Amino acid sequence: MQIERVTDQAEGLRRLLVRASTRVITVAAARTGFGATSVVVNLATALAHAGKEVLILDESPSHDNVSNMLALKPHHDLLHAVQHAKTMRDITLHDGPQNIRILPVARAIRALPTLCTQKREHLLESLAEASCDVDVVLVDATTYREPDITGSLAPNQPLLLVLNSTPSAITESYALIKRMAMQDGRQNFGIIVNKACNEQAARLIFGNVAQVARQHLQVCVEYLGYIPFDDKLKRATQLCRPVLDAFPTAQSALAFGELERNLMLLPVAEKEEAGSLPSIMQRLIRQVGTELRHTRIY
Repeated sequence: MQIERVTDQAEGLRRLLVRASTRVITVAAARTGFGATSVVVNLATALAHAGKEVLILDESPSHDNVSNMLALKPHHDLLHAVQHAKTMRDITLHDGPQNIRILPVARAIRALPTLCTQKREHLLESLAEASCDVDVVLVDATTYREPDITGSLAPNQPLLLVLNSTPSAITESYALIKRMAMQDGRQNFGIIVNKACNEQAARLIFGNVAQVARQHLQVCVEYLGYIPFDDKLKRATQLCRPVLDAFPTAQSALAFGELERNLMLLPVAEKEEAGSLPSIMQRLIRQVGTELRHTRIY
């Protein structure tokens, strides 16, 4: 009986120590300035506070990217790893708040059409290595450059759209939903309403967008939360710090904590391998290859 008890305890410990499959969650907006990067930085911090290991893939080449928001100075990016045949162990990822790792990938994705097969394979290997020991990969995605990660997502892959409360932002966000539904076949969208006066206003904005999207596009649109107007969030951004670290009791900090909990309650896709980071990039590579062949034909 003693041996059986020890065996059962050892099995229980092994189950505790086995890391769950890495979840890849893409965050996007219709254009820069809507707050997607801020959501990524603060959501990553909320996940880290909840005990998750987080890797951020920074797809934005602009000055509003993740590294600049946190006043980090990248010395290497994914393209360095690919071009110089280095592994992720050779490339030091930038330590953000709470040991969140950040990997700039913008140049590598833009260079995909020019990379040879061997370098594309090395890119996949590097991403697999970078994400193998993390719980969540957050992608700060662009939607206005090609190629981009959002176009290569599987239909059931988590996608969070950050929607601002201004009329023009709502119009642009609906146009993005329509484009992704019509061109990419996406049927599921998670919505975060940014810069809302309160939750009632956020749900009203969401409801209007969701009704039109469901009626005209037959897509599933889910409300995940809102980020309120908050001077503390603005001040934290000026300090190049996540609001959860700078002002943990601020309204926006509490909202990001709620968003993290809502996000972790989302069901996991049945086929985990379809949503892995290398699989997403493989689809992107195939997409780029198809577009290149199409260009040659026509």
